[in-house]
Amino acid sequence: MSSYKELLAQREKLEKQIEEAKAREYAEVLNEIKQKMADYGITLAELGGGRGAKHAKVGRARTGVAPKYRDPDSGNTWSGRGKPPRWIAGQDREKFLIQK
Repeated sequence: MSSYKELLAQREKLEKQIEEAKAREYAEVLNEIKQKMADYGITLAELGGGRGAKHAKVGRARTGVAPKYRDPDSGNTWSGRGKPPRWIAGQDREKFLIQK
């Protein structure tokens, strides 16, 4: 059985080997990524990186929710989400339902 100090020495040696292997492979992996980005036309913004990462939109655009209620007088609609508009607030919503 190994002693505590021997195990610590082994760990230190392994950590050094890990760092060396990572350094050797880093350039190769980086070049692979750059090549694939060039091949497929991928930008940093699409990856969520770069200077515009906080403002870059990736994925589907948000779409609105279909209206569920309609005011018969004005024709205004409401999805049923959020604060109810004045024309429906405090009233029975059943009579404002849009029939499908």
